[in-house]
Amino acid sequence: MTSSTTTTTTTRQPVVCVFCGASKGTSPVHLAAARSLAQVLHANKIKLVYGGGTVGLMGEVARTLVSLSGPNSVHGIIPQPLVKYEQNHDPTSDDPNAHTIDSSIYGQTTIVPDMHTRKQMMAKEVIEGGPGGGFVALSGGYGTLEELMEITTWNQLGIHSMPVIAFNVDGYWNGLLDWVKTAVTAGFIAPNSAGILVEALDAEEVLTCLKEYQSAEGRFNLNWDEK
Repeated sequence: MTSSTTTTTTTRQPVVCVFCGASKGTSPVHLAAARSLAQVLHANKIKLVYGGGTVGLMGEVARTLVSLSGPNSVHGIIPQPLVKYEQNHDPTSDDPNAHTIDSSIYGQTTIVPDMHTRKQMMAKEVIEGGPGGGFVALSGGYGTLEELMEITTWNQLGIHSMPVIAFNVDGYWNGLLDWVKTAVTAGFIAPNSAGILVEALDAEEVLTCLKEYQSAEGRFNLNWDEK
């Protein structure tokens, strides 16, 4: 007599981390791009982790995806000092619950003590998610650029191997992409590392980049687990 064992495999859902501004920008194309990205994430059953804001592009992408896929599709992670800046609130209120986010509109929110914790948690969710996840930068300011460059550097150093995509809305990231080319020509970025950061011109192309992303040959592939 033989016995059989049934193994249940849990499929990990892909997670995309979106870096973007707490401002909506001066052109409506940026809000439209945030909505279109959320629609693509919904259509492909991809979860969102983001900076936890309810205003600007941050709020738009989260709110749109929750409206389509439900509250469990979004996880916002925000440092306590930024709650007053990146979430709608009444600055004159003494109510400790004045900054509580409605999860039915923006999904789950986790408040953390600092920026480093925020970025580490977001990266961990993407890395531990299923195939098809990655990091996407919509338009934004200093913080968005810093997050995009840090996660690009982490890829180069071998800390992760997930896709890194600049969603280049209306030419917003042209200057950065030109800088990468200049840095290669000037000898500060190896030619076989230039492809760590890839460009997408619309939401559908973001999805294609997530699916077809190839790790750059110039990555350092260092072992970060050694003690």
